Amino acid sequence: MSDSSSVNHLVRITNCLQTILDLESQLEQLENGHSLLDEFAVLKSFLERIDEVELSESDVERIETATSNFLKELQGPLSRRKPRMGAERRLQ
Repeated sequence: MSDSSSVNHLVRITNCLQTILDLESQLEQLENGHSLLDEFAVLKSFLERIDEVELSESDVERIETATSNFLKELQGPLSRRKPRMGAERRLQ
């Protein structure tokens, strides 16, 4: 695998993981979100050592598909969550 390909895979995987981790504060507001948050420590640990992992194109595609499916599954619950106090303030 070329260095360019490895860097490309690394960037794509990092993007997937960071996208999921960015949802942490929103998941805290979900009724059963705490069960997902337990897995965030694993994701954070993996992200810290992602540059040590060799990934193939098929691995990256599988992770991208899983990330996309995960985000689709969360759309409903996240759209129904109760906003935090002050989170719905609008500028007037």
